[in-house]
Amino acid sequence: MSAVPMVELWRGGMLESSHSGHAVICTAAGEVVESWGDPAVVIFPRSSCKMIQALPLVESGAADAVGLTPRHLAFACASHIGAGLHRQMAADWLGGLGLGEADLRCGPQEPDDRTERNRLIVGGEAPCQLHNNCSGKHSGFLTLNRHLDGGTEYVELDHPVQQAAKAAYEDTTGETSAGWGIDGCSAPNFATTLTGFARALAAFAGATDSGDARQRAMVRLRQAMASHPELVSGEGGACTELMRAMQGRVTIKGGAEGVYAAILPEQGLGIALKIVDGSERAKEAAIAALLVRAGVLEAGHPTTQRVLNAPQLNRRRIVTGILTTAPAFP
Repeated sequence: MSAVPMVELWRGGMLESSHSGHAVICTAAGEVVESWGDPAVVIFPRSSCKMIQALPLVESGAADAVGLTPRHLAFACASHIGAGLHRQMAADWLGGLGLGEADLRCGPQEPDDRTERNRLIVGGEAPCQLHNNCSGKHSGFLTLNRHLDGGTEYVELDHPVQQAAKAAYEDTTGETSAGWGIDGCSAPNFATTLTGFARALAAFAGATDSGDARQRAMVRLRQAMASHPELVSGEGGACTELMRAMQGRVTIKGGAEGVYAAILPEQGLGIALKIVDGSERAKEAAIAALLVRAGVLEAGHPTTQRVLNAPQLNRRRIVTGILTTAPAFP
């Protein structure tokens, strides 16, 4: 099955651009209730699966052994903008382990946060690994690594940390991974079908505090993210702003190359989305449309309108077009 048109840009009454994709909505029982495009398409979930990668951190007891708080757990699932808040969070976490920036293996990254970037420029400082958008995930990896007494190169495929992440991924998706690639932060990223990914997200949605150790870990991670959206992305980021708009009822996480994940506990649903051309604007519009359809996001909320049915403004603030959903989606 082919990808279907999902998001369109109109200018001057003409269709200027179109973004196609695939999406799956799954129940906690593993049933696909709705899909668009090809539900069997194989994708790399990229950073949208960080809550799955963080499962071993919680399940193993490593998080509790060092007293990690919900803020730490939210940060372990983050793709942050490198603001001062995020830099300090990573530094403090590592410092509490007796580790430092040099122990990370995610690589330095210029922060997307303008205030922090300007601070570095004025101070003549270079960006470091603490600014990397995945420094929270890697702080979690290092915490688990200490618990497992593993070697320093914790991003290697055969390292116990990554083997634990792979096991959690395959268990929750219900699939043997079709392969793996190296993510932007140097850690392995495991491929799955979009349905498998939606199934894993639905498992998070259906998890309860009275369930087994995995379910309890899922609850802690999804609640941490929804309660601390400022750590998951940052001010102005779609993940942060959309979760705020839904008032903690839904957990969402974006990934590079057009991927989005949503966990809807009240409905017991998981939503997985892939925009084929990897467009950021399209994935934000598409996930917002799906959340509106699910009844968890208000169509008229200012944050929704910023990414969906959004007027396109030029540098003189003149409306030049509109970014909206395709007629048959969702």
